[in-house]
Amino acid sequence: MNTIENLKKYDLHCHLDGSLSAVTIRKLACETGRDLPDDAALSSLLQVQPDCRSLKEYLMKFDLPLSCLITKENFRTAVREVLHDASLENVVYMEIRFAPLLSVHEQLSAREIIEGAIEGMEEGKAAYNVDCGLILCGMRHMAVEKNVELVKTAREYMDAGVCAVDLAGDETSFPVTGQAKMFETAQRLGIPFTIHAGECGSAKSIRDALELGASRIGHGIAAGKDKELREYCAGKRICFEMCPTSNLQTHAVESMEEYPFLSFLEAGIPVTVNTDNRTVSNTTITKELKLLEKYYKLTYSDMEQLMKYAEEAAFRK
Repeated sequence: MNTIENLKKYDLHCHLDGSLSAVTIRKLACETGRDLPDDAALSSLLQVQPDCRSLKEYLMKFDLPLSCLITKENFRTAVREVLHDASLENVVYMEIRFAPLLSVHEQLSAREIIEGAIEGMEEGKAAYNVDCGLILCGMRHMAVEKNVELVKTAREYMDAGVCAVDLAGDETSFPVTGQAKMFETAQRLGIPFTIHAGECGSAKSIRDALELGASRIGHGIAAGKDKELREYCAGKRICFEMCPTSNLQTHAVESMEEYPFLSFLEAGIPVTVNTDNRTVSNTTITKELKLLEKYYKLTYSDMEQLMKYAEEAAFRK
């Protein structure tokens, strides 16, 4: 039967720290001996409320998950559990991204973090039958030298489960051009990359990311106001990793009426539908598709095409 629930799904833009369920957070807390509040209070710490006013408020929901990702075992558990949760809605492939440098401390190196994540990925793949690749995120506010080192470290694990690198963070205050050396290094080492761009209204941010060699764009909302840019991305088959619920909550757009999903699709851009942050946004791929179905009257065939775009754009073939 052709239902959204039965559709084989892909999730290419999923942040680890924003996708840890309350159940998983309790497991991580157990591993580190941390006390947590009751379920209602915990939920309010992890999930954004419907009246979220800004990206700043949205990002506050990452504080607790990040504070629970402090050991190699934490990363192993976290990745495994995200794959479990995704399997419940028939996700067959996902790319989980995280920023190792946000969790490094004296007793935990970037390599240990990555190795813990890979172990969790392999366990999750075997147990839940969800294929997976890991994307390592550099952060815009960090020194470019640190992000270059992260890229070099990523290269060591390309055959073990790491499939790409990314750049995340405040794109308004820290333009991507300041991290050019990071992506020059990635290209030299043969590492594919996506870049968060155009989430905060700047089409130039997208153009800069493309000039640096990005084959995929995280969000890309600002291209909705730039026809020439849309045509360029369609011609170059640049995948846009769209995350509707998250984009509404962070006010990247104010309503579904102004969401550029259809204009991207009609321009010929290979659009994908993603969760961004499963827990923070209280969403799944199923929920995202139902949202798009409601506003744009998508057919099952349309959804199959979106999943085909995702399959073609996946970094780990």
